[in-house]
Amino acid sequence: MNFYNRQHQYYCGIDLHARKMYVCILDQKGKVMVHENIKTDPEAFIQIISPYVDDIIVGVECVFCWYWVSDLCAKHKIPFALGHALYMKAIHGGKTKNDKIDSNKIALLLKGGNFPTAYPYPAQWRATRDLLRRRMYLMRRCSELVAHVQNTRTQYNHAGVAEQFENPEVRKSVEVDLAAIGSLNKILNQLEWYIEKTAEQHDYHTLYLLRSIPGVGLLLALVMLYEIQDIKRFPSVHDFSSYARLIKPVKESDGKWAGKSNGNIGNHHLKWACNEAAILMLRESEKAKQYVAKLERKYNKGKALGIFTHKIGRAVYFILKNKEAFNMDKFFSQ
Repeated sequence: MNFYNRQHQYYCGIDLHARKMYVCILDQKGKVMVHENIKTDPEAFIQIISPYVDDIIVGVECVFCWYWVSDLCAKHKIPFALGHALYMKAIHGGKTKNDKIDSNKIALLLKGGNFPTAYPYPAQWRATRDLLRRRMYLMRRCSELVAHVQNTRTQYNHAGVAEQFENPEVRKSVEVDLAAIGSLNKILNQLEWYIEKTAEQHDYHTLYLLRSIPGVGLLLALVMLYEIQDIKRFPSVHDFSSYARLIKPVKESDGKWAGKSNGNIGNHHLKWACNEAAILMLRESEKAKQYVAKLERKYNKGKALGIFTHKIGRAVYFILKNKEAFNMDKFFSQ
């Protein structure tokens, strides 16, 4: 967990919503300078903070509508901090909660150096990342349709095409699924081509390095590229593994185990990509099969695959950090 701890003359906390935003501005002594509920209008926001813009920090919780605030602050060269929604317990744990109180708490967290930060994804790459995530969503819907067709065939013990089903309702159901699959596949092919061309303009070299990993094709490389964006934002491989959900968080108190929690904090898209890379490498590489088989003799099958996936995640980190292509001998020698 990282905190924003730079000192400023003024601290602006915003409780942001789609149509309204509650703005609270504090000075260094904690005096409330502004505490107003305004429309989510860029001009109104700039106008309200203009008297304090010489030395102010703007903080917003990481909700779905933070993009425009970040871009607006970047345009006017105003420092911006994005708050990690799952770490901001001071906001969500209060007995009384409303927009006015929340905006004040955000400003106080900024002032006290206790504002937990998330990564404000760069605007130049953000839309492409969101488009890639949308592609993954459509791909899952397509997979659900394929699974429904297979289940229908199993229900009727039928291995033929849709036209061979005797019941007209069942035949129509399968025809609808197949038509939707065809449409989605056409859309997905266009999306993949567009995202690939955009990625080559953003960072072709990193995309090439990621594809050097056995089993990592274009789509997995794209997911890794856009979910990581900049490997320098992770101080260590441990931080990267935690972000990718490749290690399990453990709680301790007084030297004793106190359970597991917060397992969902991190990037599930990156976790999926590493899991897929591990499975595909096992299909292609005999060395990988031997390595996992050796782990299975010491642990169970699930834990062996988890260790191997974590190893791939570590390899991704060092490939991007050192800007070196994947080396199979080095990967299995360590």
